[in-house]
Amino acid sequence: MNYENSFRHVSLWVAICACSSCGSVTEQEVTDPAANPLPNPNPVVQTNWAPLPDGRIWGGTAGIDIGPDGHIWAYDRCGAIALRDLGCEMQNIDPIFKFDRVTGGVHTSFGAGLFVVPHGFHVDADGNVWVTDWQGNEAGTKGHQVIKFSPTGEVLLRLGEAGVPGDGPGQLNEPNDVITAPNGDIFVADGHTGQQGGYPPDKTGRIIKYDSDGNYIMEWGVIGEEPGDFRTPHALAFDSRGRLFVADRGNHRIQIFDQDGNHLDSYYQFGRISGIFITADDMLYAIDSESDDDRHPNWRRGIRIGHVDRDEVTAFIPPHETGDFYGAAGEGIVVDRDGNIFTAEGPNSRETAGGGITKYSRE
Repeated sequence: MNYENSFRHVSLWVAICACSSCGSVTEQEVTDPAANPLPNPNPVVQTNWAPLPDGRIWGGTAGIDIGPDGHIWAYDRCGAIALRDLGCEMQNIDPIFKFDRVTGGVHTSFGAGLFVVPHGFHVDADGNVWVTDWQGNEAGTKGHQVIKFSPTGEVLLRLGEAGVPGDGPGQLNEPNDVITAPNGDIFVADGHTGQQGGYPPDKTGRIIKYDSDGNYIMEWGVIGEEPGDFRTPHALAFDSRGRLFVADRGNHRIQIFDQDGNHLDSYYQFGRISGIFITADDMLYAIDSESDDDRHPNWRRGIRIGHVDRDEVTAFIPPHETGDFYGAAGEGIVVDRDGNIFTAEGPNSRETAGGGITKYSRE
């Protein structure tokens, strides 16, 4: 595909009015802001930044975060080749790792035998590690849960019914991500489906809120396209005002809510977002790992950056070049205190394992 011609192409998207009270749907022209020259603040790219111990090959990852001490946490899918391979169900090896933020060396690892397919990932202010288990196993004994660990790997809490997908208050159905609010409340983005080919009746698209002990409080959202609906709520982040940002990937937008589920705004300039991270000074980093001819034509994959208060992209970090227009980018993203960006990437091939962590540094 020709890059220049593709950039000139206008991609039409049915955009939902940003006003949370208007409720109307209008058709707008939404083009990729990366079609125009934008600064790249992190041009130095280091792939395979954190090798796994003992020569182990990454099986891909989508989850990464920074602990309160500044070090990097991520998971590996235990040698899986593709997303739906049940690598951590088939291999009894640690999927969760803490890496030194400077050297990439391993500080600790844990979690063997507890997961089917790790997906969402969060490290809270106390250093506890939260992981969503996206799929269930055939035996119905693992998966469709959120597991909270201490920094040393002790299981502290489980949300959802192990191995049993459902839409009840005590159940989860392909949970995508988890995050904790400053007061300890827990938010889970549930439902990795409804992106293409209709909306299966047994699937979900919702945000679930629990108290700090894991007691169900409320939920909002169904699979759909209206404000407050979702088509794969893939990632979560809070800004400094406590607003919850949701990467509504299948709808190619970010939705913003208060912590009671009230819709505040929607942003459409950040692409088909798989992962989001918000810094202490409220800069929003959104990574697009999926734009392509079928799912989001004429938008580049990569990292779009802007302030949380505006639907405006002010910087763009391009994808790894692969020989085609879209390139390759990861799903998870974090930014350290020095402005270095770390992304969690899956393999670029469905025939081989690979992926891992890529570091983007400033010059």
